Amino acid sequence: METELPRPEPPDAGARSAEELTRRNVERIQALEREEHGKASTADRVADAIANFVGSITFVWVTVLLIGGWVVGNVVVAQDDRIDSFPFPLLTLVLSIEAIFLSIFILMSQNRAARVSEKRSHLDLQLNLLSEQENTKMLLMLEDIAKAVGHRTPSDPEVRVLEQATEPEALSRQIDQAADDGGEKGGDSGPASS
Repeated sequence: METELPRPEPPDAGARSAEELTRRNVERIQALEREEHGKASTADRVADAIANFVGSITFVWVTVLLIGGWVVGNVVVAQDDRIDSFPFPLLTLVLSIEAIFLSIFILMSQNRAARVSEKRSHLDLQLNLLSEQENTKMLLMLEDIAKAVGHRTPSDPEVRVLEQATEPEALSRQIDQAADDGGEKGGDSGPASS
């Protein structure tokens, strides 16, 4: 079941305000989110539902009530009628098994969220690269227009550098080098800026 994404409209296609343009963008992103959610398997949806419930205050109160009820129930009844006497080994066993399964469901949910986040990051990177390429092309076109109309622009070394195409591979190497240099100089202090 694939959701069809709204087609991008040119900026002048009926938009009367920045608010309308941003609303369209929000709708397109929501459609992408629905499409990603639609790709989730049944196991992913179950894991997400369990992880959402476990992360709620309702789960905390249910757990407190159940454990409290178990402890009180096994303390107030006669010694011979107790199911699980102090130090409550059966309760410990049940809670340990519960913790194992909850950990599995939470990890499944986190893995799915990481896959979606990685896809978003990749999309963001592609859009940023496209924007950078468009900006580089616009700088070259503006220079050509200035020359065509006879406008002399002062030579700016920064503009010359910005007119060059960005090489993602070189930037990646620079980031790795900065991280390596930062790690050698001061331990793990986070990403270094260049």
